[in-house]
Amino acid sequence: MGSYPEPVPGVQKALIATSSTHAVHAYHAGWWGGCGLEVSGVAWGMSKFVRWMAAAVVVISATTLTGCFATRAGYESAPYRLVRRDGKVEIREYPALQVVETTLGGDDFMRLFRYISKENAGEQKIAMTTPVLMTGVGSDVKRMAFVLPEEMETPPAPKDGQVVVRRIEPGTFAVLRFRGEQQGPDGEASRTLQSWMDGQKLPAMGPATFGYFDPPWTPGFLRRNEVMIPTATDR
Repeated sequence: MGSYPEPVPGVQKALIATSSTHAVHAYHAGWWGGCGLEVSGVAWGMSKFVRWMAAAVVVISATTLTGCFATRAGYESAPYRLVRRDGKVEIREYPALQVVETTLGGDDFMRLFRYISKENAGEQKIAMTTPVLMTGVGSDVKRMAFVLPEEMETPPAPKDGQVVVRRIEPGTFAVLRFRGEQQGPDGEASRTLQSWMDGQKLPAMGPATFGYFDPPWTPGFLRRNEVMIPTATDR
């Protein structure tokens, strides 16, 4: 079958930089091998440029997939108890949560990030968690919040006057996971969840909250997003 083509420098660096062995295996197996197809002499007779480009696509895809799930798995998530699941919808019970919150707009994310990066009264470094919460979307009072780690009993006071620490009371939520870009209360995910709740005769006890688990550079089809609507205790 012949020897493998040598990686171009950029691809080689990407292979070295990623911890994903899948990317290395994908490169040496070739794009076609990854699809379960026989690599013919004709395929290997393709120009080096095409083979390099195919290898680069495989490396980038594998690195993106690995980075996305590894990044998400590396953070503590807000705790909850799963009450029941119906298709894509979950009913969850959340305990009381402490969050650090700011008005949505401007450098909203960085205001919160600075707080957990020692810009607080205790100059304490605080672990990042998921999801990033958005409330009041579609209203005049839009807010962004980070959930504080579960073990943190007394969070330090913020130094930034635009940042507040508050408690979210325990509650029951109907939750639907969705992919793609951020949505609002009129988006497809909210409408789908509300329709399901109507069919179950579960009341909406407040506006929707949106949770985002991935950094903004994650491709939309790989993102984990959730819409959460508070409801009465599930029967």
